[in-house]
Amino acid sequence: MTTRTSQAALSKLDVRDLRALIREGAYDRHTAGLAKGKLQCNLAILPERYADDFIRFCALNPKPCPIVAIGRPGDPMLGTLGEDIDIRTDVPRYRLFREGRLEAEVTDITDHWQDDFVTVALGCSFTFENALMAQGIAVKHIERDQTVPMYLSNIKLAEAGPFSGEMVVTMRPIPADRVDDAYAISGKYPQAHGAPISRGDPAAIGIADLSKPDWGEPVEVADGEVPVYWACGVTPQNVLMKAKIPFCITHAPGHMLVADIAEDAEIGVFKTQHLS
Repeated sequence: MTTRTSQAALSKLDVRDLRALIREGAYDRHTAGLAKGKLQCNLAILPERYADDFIRFCALNPKPCPIVAIGRPGDPMLGTLGEDIDIRTDVPRYRLFREGRLEAEVTDITDHWQDDFVTVALGCSFTFENALMAQGIAVKHIERDQTVPMYLSNIKLAEAGPFSGEMVVTMRPIPADRVDDAYAISGKYPQAHGAPISRGDPAAIGIADLSKPDWGEPVEVADGEVPVYWACGVTPQNVLMKAKIPFCITHAPGHMLVADIAEDAEIGVFKTQHLS
């Protein structure tokens, strides 16, 4: 059963205590604003025969898909991201996809794990949100205990093997006089999508209605605020669905793996655990 502990209390938990709650099934909600200072990760878990093409896809599209760790085939542990991280249990909520269709959302994938699975961990925009707040830029969805709004854009991505599609973006309303600051602050975190990809008119990137996100919850853009859009780690989920591979697993949008390493750690694919 999900814990009823307040978000304020949860935000004070040590990262390992937070992951322990998640592993026990006591917390299955979004991770925005939790374990401040720690890297948060999107996930794609897929059979080994598709992994090389998917990793190449991510390398060709680093804004939405910044790789921070790659697991060994069949190994659910991600030691490069922290001590005793078990990818089967340490994410609040997962999504199971078969042939491109969402089959279920679950809180534990132990019974679904395969010996040929490869885990690819990707940076998350929740990482730079802490930096925005530290510099006095409010992040509305965190203040309201909501999941960030996410939208499928019309921005085409580079293709690799069966993987292709359009970029998913997140939106955060930013005070007009702080937009340049938001660009500068988030630009320091290339492992977490870096600087925004657009601002202003949503139609310019193919979004019809900001009040109707494809994932997450809507956040109002008030007078004096500008909608600012960042590349989003839900992009691979959309791409995996389009590829219609037999079976794969992702995190549920907004429900991230929280790592032990610092959110500003200098990391990259060549410093991670590799396929062997």
